[in-house]
Amino acid sequence: MKVLILSCNTGGGHNAAGRALYEEFHRRGIDCEFLDTLSFAGPRASKQASSIYINVTTKTPRLFQIAYNIAHWISSPHRKSVVYAFNRKYASKLGEYIEENRFDAVVMPHLFPAEAITHLKKKQKITARTYAVATDYTCIPFWEETEPDYFFIPHRELSREFIRAGIPHEKLIPLGIPVQRTFGVRRDQKEARQALGLPTDGPMVLLMSGSMGYGHLGQMASSLCKEYGSRLSLVVLCGSNTKAQERLKKQFSSYSNVFIVNYTEQVSLYMDAADLLLTKPGGLTSTEAASKKLPLILTDPIPGCETQNASFFLRHGLALVPEKKSDYLEAVRTLLDDTGTRKRMQDAQELYVDPTAAAQICSFVLADCDNDETASESVSVPDEGNEAAK
Repeated sequence: MKVLILSCNTGGGHNAAGRALYEEFHRRGIDCEFLDTLSFAGPRASKQASSIYINVTTKTPRLFQIAYNIAHWISSPHRKSVVYAFNRKYASKLGEYIEENRFDAVVMPHLFPAEAITHLKKKQKITARTYAVATDYTCIPFWEETEPDYFFIPHRELSREFIRAGIPHEKLIPLGIPVQRTFGVRRDQKEARQALGLPTDGPMVLLMSGSMGYGHLGQMASSLCKEYGSRLSLVVLCGSNTKAQERLKKQFSSYSNVFIVNYTEQVSLYMDAADLLLTKPGGLTSTEAASKKLPLILTDPIPGCETQNASFFLRHGLALVPEKKSDYLEAVRTLLDDTGTRKRMQDAQELYVDPTAAAQICSFVLADCDNDETASESVSVPDEGNEAAK
């Protein structure tokens, strides 16, 4: 049994979902590879796509919103988009690699490889079973022009949205967004702080900007410092945005209670150390925090799918989503001081977010590839009548 996981470097969430699945397949002794899809499009394609995405979303989010809205408007199962045309160009090279290496399954936590694989399937140039993994709490534009064998989606409630887009109901498997196993466990807070060299006493707020460093971290941290002074410790994770790190380190150089952290692989441990998290509503980061049962405030969504993520989390009580920046402080006060609100949020997180999604997806894929007619019975696929189902 061989599995290929195909992702893309447009935002860190897709890769994080892919890594979670890669980790789970390897844990089971499955031969698995993880590749950047655009590596088949040429040496510069991946870097250029990543650069364009980051520049547009962080510097001109309004432009991204307009493009996202246009994409939704033109998105249709009856015609192919320019996105499909782009991914079709390198599909042959990808198909040759898959067939030469005899992969049994291809798992795709990104639209781009799903487009390329769809082209290959239409040309009958691929024999592997194929699976798409949605990493946002919405059906993004152009999913409907892809044809994997199955779609793994974050929650049963979203089935209607995917069906309206033209995706067959029988292909939808609502198992959740895959996160690494470490996010399904909450380490002792004091232990985590000691391991990270952080103060062990007093409340601690974690601020994250996502992998690209998007958001107004300096402004939020400054407001929290004015409100709480040294009574509150702040830890700021800037992702891979080195300019933001340098700027924030200068801004808070005289603050002993503010910790600006360079790019880190220890996000799970920082979540364990915190009392609450302020972050933009990326599908993966939000799911990782909810898997930890970490009180959550969603800030500065990139217009488009992140707006829909925030809406889903707010609608189900999984996070607070302030309407205005001036409301952030009130949200922090509520979650730090009101144990009832925190408890209700954590109960909702436990109900709607499944930290074992990666394991369940892997179980489904393995059963399906074994031609087991009861593949869907080997994992906990939710009953349509269960309102709390994932």
